[in-house]
Amino acid sequence: MARNKHIARKLRLLKRVKSNRRVPAWVMMRTDRKFTNHPHRRNWRRSHLKV
Repeated sequence: MARNKHIARKLRLLKRVKSNRRVPAWVMMRTDRKFTNHPHRRNWRRSHLKV
């Protein structure tokens, strides 16, 4: 990827980085561990982004 990025592209990438977090512990406790993994998790090797 280019070194100098457009600000719109950086914001889209930042949104993807923020959304790639684990489920918080309090959510697991509140749902009796029904949700232990995040449905929108993404691995940087396995899947590519369309940005």
